Amino acid sequence: MCAKTVIIEAFGGTDQMKIVERPAGEPGPGQVRVAQKFCGLNFIDVYQRTGLYALDLPSPLGLEAAGTVDAVGEGVDHIGIGDRVAYASMTPGAYTDMRVLAAAQVCPLPDSISLAEGAAMMLKGLTVQYLFGRTTPIAAGDTVLFHAAAGGVGLIACQWARSEGITLIGTAGTDEKCQLALDHGATHCINYATEDFRARVRELTGGKGVDVVMDSIGKDTFEASLDCLRPLGMMISFGNASGHVEPFSLSMLASRGSLKVTRPTLFVHMAEQQACQEMAQNLFAKVTSGDVKIRIGQRFPLDQVAAAHDALEARKTTGSTILEV
Repeated sequence: MCAKTVIIEAFGGTDQMKIVERPAGEPGPGQVRVAQKFCGLNFIDVYQRTGLYALDLPSPLGLEAAGTVDAVGEGVDHIGIGDRVAYASMTPGAYTDMRVLAAAQVCPLPDSISLAEGAAMMLKGLTVQYLFGRTTPIAAGDTVLFHAAAGGVGLIACQWARSEGITLIGTAGTDEKCQLALDHGATHCINYATEDFRARVRELTGGKGVDVVMDSIGKDTFEASLDCLRPLGMMISFGNASGHVEPFSLSMLASRGSLKVTRPTLFVHMAEQQACQEMAQNLFAKVTSGDVKIRIGQRFPLDQVAAAHDALEARKTTGSTILEV
C-alpha cells in the first residue's frame, strides 16, 4: 500500500517540494494508520521547508491532518478502526493521503466537527489552548496583546479570549484583516502598517500596558512588544515569522518593570498522551459549544501545495489553510 506524500530533498523555496509515492507501512506498538482527507498548513511548515528549523533530508512535510483510523497497533486503546480523528504531530509527514504515526497525539473527533475543520484547527487550536491555559495565569479582565490576529491562530485566539472574558488587543497588516479580527472577538485591533502599535496599546490601556503579549512574529516586533507590557508582565514569544529574535540583554527586562519572557513550543506541552488528549478535549469543547468557530480561509488540492505555501508566506491568507488529498 503506497501513500502520495509531499517531500523535500533540499531546503529552499516552494520548488523544492515534490509529490512521491511511498509505502504507507503498518502500525507498530503504540501507533495507528490514518487514511487522511485533509491536511493543515502552518508557518512551521515553511520554517522546516526553508531549513530555518532543520530536518534530516529527505523529509516529508506537514504537522496536522484529519481522517479515519485505518489500522491500529498493539497497546492503543483510546481510538479504534473507523474512528474519525485529527492530530497535530511532533514529526513532519502530514502532507499525505495515508500515514502511520504515534497514537498518543491522535485525537477522536466529535461528530459535530468536520474533518476539514479538524485538519484546520489542531495545531492552531492547541497552540491557543496552551497560550491561554498552560503558559501563565490569565483571568477574566486581563488584557492580552496578540500579533497576527487575523491568521489561523489569531482568529481562534480572538474567540477564545472573548469566551473567557479577556480583553484582546490584536494587530494585523490591513484594515480588512483588523475588521476580521474584530468580527471574531478582538476588543481592539491595530493596523501596524498605519499605526505605531506600541503607542496605541499604551493609549488603549491608559498608559498601564497589557498583562501578556503573545507574539509569533519574532524579530520585527519583539522589543516594541516588551514596551507594551505592564510591570511584571509576561512576554510569550511563540514564533518567528519575521526571523529569530536577536540576542538581548536581560537588563531590558529589568528596566521595563521586571518583565518575564518565555519561548514555549506546542510539542513540549502535548508530548504526553494524557496532556494532549485533555488539551484536545478543551479545544473541542470550545468548538462544539460555539464559542470558537473554525474559519477555513483557503483550500488547495495537495498537488497545489506550492501555491498554498506562496500564499501563506506572502501574508495573503486569513484564517486557516487546508490541503485536500
